[in-house]
Amino acid sequence: MEELTLTTPALLFSAISLIMLAYTNRFLAYAAVIRNLHDKYLEKMDESLIQQIKNLKLRLNLTRWMQILGISSLLLCVLTMFLIYIDYHVLAVWIFGVALVLLILSLALLVKEIQISIHALSLHLKDIESHLKKK
Repeated sequence: MEELTLTTPALLFSAISLIMLAYTNRFLAYAAVIRNLHDKYLEKMDESLIQQIKNLKLRLNLTRWMQILGISSLLLCVLTMFLIYIDYHVLAVWIFGVALVLLILSLALLVKEIQISIHALSLHLKDIESHLKKK
């Protein structure tokens, strides 16, 4: 087995940074949609809006956990680099392993969130199609 060097955890920095940027963009998009739905709900208290709000609440919660796990992974990569620097190589390997697991969990939540998003969008498309058939 090769020894873990400072460059190994450093390689994840750019990947995790890009992932975090994507997560933040998702969060901001959800925030805008939720504000819009809130205003629509105050105008017309429709049951379908409540379902959309519940769906967005779940997706927002998943995004929060995606961000927490991604940030934790990045922090553990930094800790790994510090441990390598002070010659605690065995501990560094274990901490880096935990960082990788956290990143895997974050990405798994992303897959789940994407599935929920696709389901929600397909319901909107069905609704549009049913309105087009009525015309």
